[in-house]
Amino acid sequence: MLILSLLTVSLAIIRNVKAQCDNYGVQNGTACDCPPGVGGPQCEFPTCGGTLFDVNRPVSRPQDGHLYGNSSSCTCPDGWTGFGCNVCQSSSSCSSAYTANFGSQTSTVGGQGLSDGAITCSKSLRVYGVGQMSCSVNNPTIGALYPGKTTLNIVRNLDSSKALAPDVTSFGPTKSVFAQLWYEGEEEFFCTAENCDANDGDTSSDWTCHDLKCNCRTNATFCGAVPATSIKNVIDTLKGDLQIKCSNQDDGTISCSFLQETINSVFGSAGLPMSNCQLGECVAQSVIDSTTNPTSTAASSTKSELSGGVVAGLAVVGVLILGFMAMFLWGWIVQRKARQSAGSTTIKSGGVTLRWSAINYSVPTSHSGLFKKSKANAVGERHILNDLYGEVRPGELLAILGPSGAGKSTLIDILGGKNKVGKTTGTVTFSSVNGASIKKPRIGFVDQQDILPSMLTVEEALLFAAKLRLPESITLEQKQARVFEVMKQLNILDLKDTRIGSHERRGISGGEQRRVSIGLELVAAPDILVLDEPTSVLVLSRGKELYFGMGGLAPGDHFATRGYPIQPGYNVADHLLDIASDPSEDLLEKSQRTSGSPTINQVTSDGRHPINQNYSQTMVNEIDGSTDPEKGKPKEIEESHQTMPLGSPYLLASYTSTFLTQLQVLCGREWKILKRDKSLFFAHLLTAAVLGAFCGGLYFNTGITIAGFQSRVGCLFFLGSLLSFSALSALYNLIEIRPLFLRERAGLYYSPAAWLLSRFFFDVLPLRILPTIIVSTIVYWMAGLAPDAAHFFKFLFVLVLYTFAMTLFNFLLACTFRNGGIAILLSALFNLFIMTFAGFFVHLADIPQALRWLQCFVRTLYYHGGSPILH
Repeated sequence: MLILSLLTVSLAIIRNVKAQCDNYGVQNGTACDCPPGVGGPQCEFPTCGGTLFDVNRPVSRPQDGHLYGNSSSCTCPDGWTGFGCNVCQSSSSCSSAYTANFGSQTSTVGGQGLSDGAITCSKSLRVYGVGQMSCSVNNPTIGALYPGKTTLNIVRNLDSSKALAPDVTSFGPTKSVFAQLWYEGEEEFFCTAENCDANDGDTSSDWTCHDLKCNCRTNATFCGAVPATSIKNVIDTLKGDLQIKCSNQDDGTISCSFLQETINSVFGSAGLPMSNCQLGECVAQSVIDSTTNPTSTAASSTKSELSGGVVAGLAVVGVLILGFMAMFLWGWIVQRKARQSAGSTTIKSGGVTLRWSAINYSVPTSHSGLFKKSKANAVGERHILNDLYGEVRPGELLAILGPSGAGKSTLIDILGGKNKVGKTTGTVTFSSVNGASIKKPRIGFVDQQDILPSMLTVEEALLFAAKLRLPESITLEQKQARVFEVMKQLNILDLKDTRIGSHERRGISGGEQRRVSIGLELVAAPDILVLDEPTSVLVLSRGKELYFGMGGLAPGDHFATRGYPIQPGYNVADHLLDIASDPSEDLLEKSQRTSGSPTINQVTSDGRHPINQNYSQTMVNEIDGSTDPEKGKPKEIEESHQTMPLGSPYLLASYTSTFLTQLQVLCGREWKILKRDKSLFFAHLLTAAVLGAFCGGLYFNTGITIAGFQSRVGCLFFLGSLLSFSALSALYNLIEIRPLFLRERAGLYYSPAAWLLSRFFFDVLPLRILPTIIVSTIVYWMAGLAPDAAHFFKFLFVLVLYTFAMTLFNFLLACTFRNGGIAILLSALFNLFIMTFAGFFVHLADIPQALRWLQCFVRTLYYHGGSPILH
């Protein structure tokens, strides 16, 4: 009797104990309400066959000692598909299944009455009530560890009140998702998330849900059956946000991604990619008709923004194309107008007097820091030039003599208009002796070093200067005649077809190069030519003027009266240098200017010419017939003065040629150089072809297993390294030609924009872009990447942009640093930096927050260029 009572009490207790529901089932008394696809008293068994509307669906129980049921051998009735048979395929299958379980279609769903034929099967990405989807998971990491079939079922619940049978076909609260991952018919883990933001469209869908939680079934295949590969600890700790993104593919299929931060870190940045997704939702047609957009504002906003982005992108491309066309059209109009101008077509030069007064130049004796000077640390100044006066009249030559460090080059730089880093005071005045006003004097400046284009002939180099520095109104025949005349005057006419050469390739001699340098300035018909060919003499010592006057024997006589006689037969120039090398203090104090020039007629009592006085009454008889034929005396003429502030960039005031002419002439020179020196061009092409074949063979037909995934990452790393380090040749090449660019830029040959554009046409395109296309094409198809045009051209486009960006970056380094070693070092370090933060050496999610912002500089290659490789 006691035993019977205990049994009765036990049964009562059992009846009152609520069932522990699996798969997040909802307890309903002693039973559980299960999500679609599972059944049994505790939602622990997978369904086997039947339809989504069946209340009591058959289930698959564990067999042969297995822990869990397996439904891989189950089949679906007609009109139903997907793992678990939850996805409808036709409207008739929805209608028949609904009628079989709930009678005629006369009930009410979502406030809308049903009538015969009012149920449809929606296969679009848009969810109206509760949508079912079943996808194949093709993650390479999972595929390598578990090569069997892996399926992910997802229930997206937008509004359960619009479901045909809310208690049967839907699960969970409104705006929630429920997901199950199956491997070879066995459930591995299940997840749920709520408070979803749904953005559904006709071609794409994006659900972002919160409060994610998951459960990995103990000792299932993924969750402990093989302890070494168990992911149970990872799955059970998932939390935060979940994103489910789907889109239509070009081949008509639907692909989705199951994205979550931890999943992305374990299985790759693409999360759990899914392909061949089957979508279906049995829904009342009236619900579809009454719902213009289930996510109203959000979806409309997303769609409009996407369309706006496409339109904006096309607009930018169109504006750039129109801008280039307008620029060239404008250049052609300006060029045509300049060539048809009514100005003088003769080449005139000269007639300008150069005067300088009270020229002083000093530099600080100490530097405060690495980047700039500080007044607090300056301990004094070193005077390079001290109170210098002088003038040069039309037709005169002035030689500046002095020992090393006397300040000769400094004075010439100041007179030539070059900016100096020190402190400069004084004035430089230009005046015309024929009464014409002077806007900007044309000054030809021949540097101490001969910086010439080595691949051009003598005639080509001079004609290049003539085309750019003579007015557009002068015809090409006149410019050629000017070049011929200059070559004849400099006695280099017989060298006109000889290449100038360099220290590596022998060309003309050093003296001949000096004459070519002078010719480059003479063809521009300068008013004043600054070079080293003395007849009149200015002697400097310690930055002070010792003598200014006529050449010949006059300097010897001048210093003989001051106690420095010249020995008979001794060279006057050597005698002057001996005096300037070690002058006495008395000579420096009494240094004076001798009025030896026939063009100077006013001398003060101490022998110094009053340069700072008015020269309006100066008498000249050498220009434009300024001698009175009746009296045989020079007549007075009025001079027009133009004073230039020291350090003013009057040499950079304007360009003689138009922009289009500059571009044409520069491109012509670059084309000649490319034709004559093909070694670098063919080296780039050969390297691209050989390394492309090598890389393609190394990663030939890589699969989508875990090993294939690693190989594709390695392929991307190899290509990025190859392209970035190949761009170093652009840096070295620019460092080589930088001195030539600076000389021509200072001489107003062309603008930097024209030069950079010519470099783009004849450096970036043939030496950077073309090899990139070759190596990328070879590697892409040999490695067996995505075999469609869209992915290929995206891959190619990103790599071309990457090459272009690296080339311009190396251009920037070459222009910023004079030391080529520093520029190359920084370029190499930057390459390593972008490889690190591109995800090759460290996972992006593992980068500390303080450094994660650095990814913004390198996202392009990894995120965009990598997508066709990794898929």
